[in-house]
Amino acid sequence: MKLAILAANGQIARIVEHRILSEDQFKDVELTLMLRHSNRLNDLANNPRVTVLEGDLNSPEDVEKAVKGQEMVFNAVIDHDDAGHNRPTHNIIDAMKKDGVNRLILTNLLGIYDEVPGEFGKWNRDTCFSGTVRDDNAAVVSDRLAAESGLDYTTLRLPWLNDRDEVKYTITHKDDEFVGVSGSRQSIADVVLKIVADPTFGSNDSLGIADPDTQGRNQPVY
Repeated sequence: MKLAILAANGQIARIVEHRILSEDQFKDVELTLMLRHSNRLNDLANNPRVTVLEGDLNSPEDVEKAVKGQEMVFNAVIDHDDAGHNRPTHNIIDAMKKDGVNRLILTNLLGIYDEVPGEFGKWNRDTCFSGTVRDDNAAVVSDRLAAESGLDYTTLRLPWLNDRDEVKYTITHKDDEFVGVSGSRQSIADVVLKIVADPTFGSNDSLGIADPDTQGRNQPVY
């Protein structure tokens, strides 16, 4: 499989890259890694399974170069581009359609459907959405663009993240109430890798991910 990771120096992206390059089940996966400053991935530059590209998600040409010839694309950063009208998401979808790449994994955040219950849901709504989840919020629009794109997409709705050394999570779906408030970056990476291993996993769905043991908390768990 040929996998492009966009925003490839993010913490979750780096976990995904490390596991792909070190675990035998992913030995046939080739990586194209795009980031703004390619020198940050110098440690991977000489790996024969890795191509490192310098590029900006706001540039259609850069995104198209990264996507060309791939089988799957993982965008490892949330699209918060209000002023630019979701340039990253538009650029990714347009490039994938142009080059016939169909499988997309898109990073987003909890709360885009106002699906987070209770006191924490109110806190999250106030913190991430200024009190109201609006249809024109960049994260909401990014998810909608993916769902309406005709691509085989998975939106990952991330919880408040921590660096705990554990893989422990439950998954909820688009019409479900979100369970949990926090989760580890390793857990999010594990979901990405499940999709890499089995591209039908999470197909045309929006997955909420969190540690179920944090359910009922009023604040993030770090």
